[in-house]
Amino acid sequence: MFIPVTLQLLEGFWETLKVFALTLVFSIPLGLVVCFGSMSTFKPLRALTRGFVWVIRGTPLMLQLIIIFYGPGLLFDLPAMPRLTATIVAFAINYACYFSEIYRGGIESIPLGQYEAGQVLGMTKQQIFFKVVLLQVIKRIMAPMSNEIITLVKDTALARMIGIYEIIWAGESFIKKGMIWPLFYTGVFYLIFNGGLTILFSKIEKKLDYFRG
Repeated sequence: MFIPVTLQLLEGFWETLKVFALTLVFSIPLGLVVCFGSMSTFKPLRALTRGFVWVIRGTPLMLQLIIIFYGPGLLFDLPAMPRLTATIVAFAINYACYFSEIYRGGIESIPLGQYEAGQVLGMTKQQIFFKVVLLQVIKRIMAPMSNEIITLVKDTALARMIGIYEIIWAGESFIKKGMIWPLFYTGVFYLIFNGGLTILFSKIEKKLDYFRG
């Protein structure tokens, strides 16, 4: 019975991995866009962006997921998005807002003197950011980013709210057959995956150790 259970859980874990990977693909660059908006010198844009981030960070991801999936149909009589698409949209927006605050904290932590030194050398703002600031920012945000990414692995379980057959749902389905151990077994998949991510981020942080202070 162990092998059939494992195969069924792997089927659910594949959906978990899809949600995880696609969320990162869209949320990491989107978070940078949101960050620039929240740091903009154009006050209306800055206020609008920060207000949006405040709303997204202040409400549950589960609620956002339900609104994005059911909202268009209930409010505007529009056809519902495919379930996976709605999941990725909700997750990407949510995590982009969290990432944007991490980015903003990292950028603002760079001493002003480094920007001024770049200007003295005749560098443009873009050159200063990409050649002087960016790698230092990556070093400083790696720890909080890794924490958020590991949290994302666990948050993927929320996708079952709109019918995504992820690993928790796969494990829970065995309860109807009188078996609860497959549900606990799902924890092994999470632990192994998160353990691998932890090792990966640890190695990346060591690679970035040449930026100190």
